[in-house]
Amino acid sequence: MPTKITVKDNGSLKIEGDFEIVDKDGKTYNLAGREVVSLCRCGLSKNKPFCDGSHKGHFEHEAIAFDLPPIKKL
Repeated sequence: MPTKITVKDNGSLKIEGDFEIVDKDGKTYNLAGREVVSLCRCGLSKNKPFCDGSHKGHFEHEAIAFDLPPIKKL
């Protein structure tokens, strides 16, 4: 299954499929076989980079897709 990232209203980024998550040094997080995880967007999680639900009632964002502008040529 290809990787799918869902931006959730007032919440996390849900990642599904075939993926790996690495830290700033390139070390891989052990996901213990999970094929779905949620990443924190609000900054309140005590389990960063993973969501622990701390955003509830403290983070608002309506997730509506839009087109990015064209890539700027140098």
